[in-house]
Amino acid sequence: MKKKILLVTAFIFGIILSIGCSQMMNTPTKQVEEFLNKYQTMDDKVMKQLDEVIDSAGTMTKEQKEKYRELMKNQYKNLTYKIKDDTEDGDEATVEVEIEVYDYITAIKNSESYLLAHKEEFLTEEKEVDDKKFMDYKLKEMDNIKDKKKYTLHFVLEKKDKDWKLEDITDIDRQKLHGLYD
Repeated sequence: MKKKILLVTAFIFGIILSIGCSQMMNTPTKQVEEFLNKYQTMDDKVMKQLDEVIDSAGTMTKEQKEKYRELMKNQYKNLTYKIKDDTEDGDEATVEVEIEVYDYITAIKNSESYLLAHKEEFLTEEKEVDDKKFMDYKLKEMDNIKDKKKYTLHFVLEKKDKDWKLEDITDIDRQKLHGLYD
């Protein structure tokens, strides 16, 4: 009889503990951290979205797409963040986060400036810019970037059925996550 009481007590304690833990994870800040951790760990859904974006970029060769994918994986892996503020107002919340990512936008802008100043290096026999050659140059410049840039993102959440749900991020915030926002 004592064993049964002990087992039932342990079972009930386990249920209470799991409910408490799930409630601790059900905060706006924890939801944002979970979202950003999916980038850092290159979650399958994040990588699928990246692949869809890359596949729709019709101007890159297969090798260039793979190089770009590797650059983004490096970006995700090295993403760091700090939660700066968490504001709840009823069933709505905003979480302010400072992220730090590789400054790919500077490499892109520098590549474009270089193209303007050295156009002859990228011309075909028909005197047109060789897009493949320029893309190779741009990807090489992105790969050489070691500087990082800080951005502030504001995540918006809504409480639905007692759970905090992260709203889709803006295109600008997505560009910031990729280091492509200027």
